[in-house]
Amino acid sequence: MASQNDYQRPRLQRGIGTAGMFSLAFGAMIGVGWVTAMGSWLTNAGPLGAIIAFSLGGLLMIVIGLCYAEVTSALPLSGGEVAYAYKAYGTSKAFIVGWFLVFGYLSVSAFEAISISKVISYLIPSIDYMELYTVNGSPIYLSHLALSAFFVILISAINYTGVKNSARFQVGLTILFIGLTLVFVVAGLIMGDWNNLSPLFSTESPSSIAAGVAMVLVTVPFWFVGFDTIPQAAEETEKSISYKTIGLLIPASILAAVCFYILLIMSTSIAAPWHEIVADRLPTAKAFGIATESPFLVKLILVTAIVGLLTSWNGFFLAGSRVLFAMGRGKIIAPALGRSHIKNQTPYNAVIFSGVVTFVASLMGPGLMLAFVNVGSLCIVIAFFGVSSSFITLRNKFPVLERPYRAPGGKLLGYIGIIGSLSILSVMIFPNSPVALGWPYEWLIFSVFSFLGLLFWLFSAKSRNRVPKEERDYLILEKYK
Repeated sequence: MASQNDYQRPRLQRGIGTAGMFSLAFGAMIGVGWVTAMGSWLTNAGPLGAIIAFSLGGLLMIVIGLCYAEVTSALPLSGGEVAYAYKAYGTSKAFIVGWFLVFGYLSVSAFEAISISKVISYLIPSIDYMELYTVNGSPIYLSHLALSAFFVILISAINYTGVKNSARFQVGLTILFIGLTLVFVVAGLIMGDWNNLSPLFSTESPSSIAAGVAMVLVTVPFWFVGFDTIPQAAEETEKSISYKTIGLLIPASILAAVCFYILLIMSTSIAAPWHEIVADRLPTAKAFGIATESPFLVKLILVTAIVGLLTSWNGFFLAGSRVLFAMGRGKIIAPALGRSHIKNQTPYNAVIFSGVVTFVASLMGPGLMLAFVNVGSLCIVIAFFGVSSSFITLRNKFPVLERPYRAPGGKLLGYIGIIGSLSILSVMIFPNSPVALGWPYEWLIFSVFSFLGLLFWLFSAKSRNRVPKEERDYLILEKYK
């Protein structure tokens, strides 16, 4: 019988500190949505409705985050959810969870690749050069594609050359982002008017208020996804960081992001009458510009948005490549994706694959940005459902598994996570729901990526079936099997 020493398990560089782990999660969550999507939040729900949606969504994310915290501390392995689902349910379930998670991450990555050129074009309007084609009514410019390509290469290169570089990049940008945000938020609160919050909701009808809150609530997983970058990078933390600390960083980062989004919604609505700014291309910048009468502050907000966009993009890109790496290393899909660079100890093939997919998706342009948000949310919620289920199953099947951090509330947290995830999934799939995926673009994007997943699974069958269970256990779980 073969021993563990007979198997080659690719390893990744350890080099992320506590600040790096927190910055990965928080930086991934704050992103650029507070600039590009603020108008839809306020239009659908109003200031208080949007705050309620983010509060409820944040509570659900914290519950799911506590499930993550426990299983991450118990199984601190690259690819996170792939390892949890594999230990709980086996190979096929691990693939399903992993593939939809990759889809969610790459949807965010594509969203950021499209957003970067859009935000820069607001700073430099003359950058809109040479219209090539249109998608869903939005023009695609050669200059925008060139910007997207440049930043895709930049993010890919940072993640290719070593996780320490990625962590330093993330920490520096997160500190810069927080400092810049405080400048314009404080200015808006001081120079704005609290009467601008009125009306608190976008409508007066209770049923319409509930529908508006729901429309914002179902997108919350997309805006909060990012805390799960911690599980993906758990194998790459510095040895001095305890597994309990890694677990605790997850709910801490979610709570910080909840406070951030609520503060931005409130301060934007105070800075200017919210119903007068929602139609603007960048309502957040418009609001603070009205409050301060400062063109410089508007540009500062756009610079801050670019910084937040890069922190989000880097975090998701790192996470997505690690999920692909984990599935490749476990020979669930193409083993080439599970190779580690000899010198840099990075999942270089998974990084290249993620970069190519991101750029190809960015070719669809801003006309499909909302489609990426909605489809990405659906896929991420599927992964959240998988983790909540794995949390319960691991508690039942492996009660003696060492858990440096044990989530308060026990299996009840997992059941809440399952119910919450299924509730969001149901309203996004049910055809008559006001927040259901739209036809044709959203369902087409979802269908194409699901079909690609099926092809990956089928074409990997021969190599996957040649791997003995003992070897796959070691490749995915190492000593935690």
